[in-house]
Amino acid sequence: MKENILGNLDNPEQLELLYRTNKVMFKKAFNLIYPEIESSAIAQVWYQRLNFEQREISWGSKYELMFVVALSLIAGLVAKLPNFMGLDADFFYLRNISFIVFPFLVAYFAQKEGLSAKRMLLILGTILLSIVYINVLPVNEKSDTLILACIHMPLLMWSVLGFTFTGEQFGNPEKRIDFLRYNGDLVVMTTVILIAGGILSAVTIGLFELINLRIEELYFQYIAIFGLAAAPIVGTYLVRTNPQLVKNVSPVIAKVFTPLVLVMLVVYLIAMVYTGKDPYTDREFLIIFNALLVGVMAIILFSVVETSKGNGSRVGVLLLFILSVVTIIVNGIALSAIVFRISEWGITPNRLVVLGSNVLVLINLVIVAFHLFKSVRNAKMLLLVENSIALYLPIYSVWALIVIFLFPFLFAFV
Repeated sequence: MKENILGNLDNPEQLELLYRTNKVMFKKAFNLIYPEIESSAIAQVWYQRLNFEQREISWGSKYELMFVVALSLIAGLVAKLPNFMGLDADFFYLRNISFIVFPFLVAYFAQKEGLSAKRMLLILGTILLSIVYINVLPVNEKSDTLILACIHMPLLMWSVLGFTFTGEQFGNPEKRIDFLRYNGDLVVMTTVILIAGGILSAVTIGLFELINLRIEELYFQYIAIFGLAAAPIVGTYLVRTNPQLVKNVSPVIAKVFTPLVLVMLVVYLIAMVYTGKDPYTDREFLIIFNALLVGVMAIILFSVVETSKGNGSRVGVLLLFILSVVTIIVNGIALSAIVFRISEWGITPNRLVVLGSNVLVLINLVIVAFHLFKSVRNAKMLLLVENSIALYLPIYSVWALIVIFLFPFLFAFV
């Protein structure tokens, strides 16, 4: 990309074509070579275009704002379906929690990306098939495969969202990494929205209590639930129309949390040895242990993506490498524990899923750690870490498909 930009500085049409082909990579490459070409008037114009920071909040077009409001309202109505249609709340939310938000985020990005009719039909068909399938699975409160399918459905819908987000550039690693950055920004923005909403709710309820009106039940049933459903949609709208809102927050969070998580993980392993707790015989502890592993893995991926955005520092990359090595140790303990439990008590759907998930995470961690090790001496090689993450993401999607659609039949819905 750098060579293409340098070779076409005097060709505005080709520069524009390069930019539209891959905006993220174009900006990264241009900013790297800008010190060499800053005397060029064309380069100065492009630099301002690529790095201009909007100081005012943009609310987008009137149509886009109305579209987001409509999606938020419909998401709230879907969340209220058990009340409107007399459905069993436990049955509905267990199976359909993924469909309260993800389809509407998919609709937002489908409209933004202007997807082809073929791609739209594939996305719509996947969502509808998933809704029908998960709701016709046999009712069995003790069914492990049903619970596992419901747990993995959000991962499948997240994959569909990523497929929609990348548009016609699904095979482009930069576009997939941009999707991960969007997820990090969305978590930050949605958290801010929910905190603000919580404060507003507390003030509203408190004010009504002053005049002897208790509105808690009405408020949470008909207002708060709409707010919860709308928060990710509104958050998405804000981070896509105003990237300056959180673009400086996410890297700071990554830099702060990487050492904190590393210290927490090391202290936790020491405490585990000291207390004699182990995941080999304690099933509940193994579940918590694996949840910890997934959370730390997510933080590593988020931190790598945010660190690479600014090319990273040697210390930051070294901390990420150490964290990934410690996480590999944690993963190894969890993996040995589940192998032990399978050898002692046999294969069950739960144990097989935990085994498969741990193996996938371990492979991913080893690949990331290997590239981080190479990046310690040369931070510019973080691009290799990015690419390894981007290329590995679809494997998690395939695993979700297997657990959701194959496991119930393999284990006869038990």
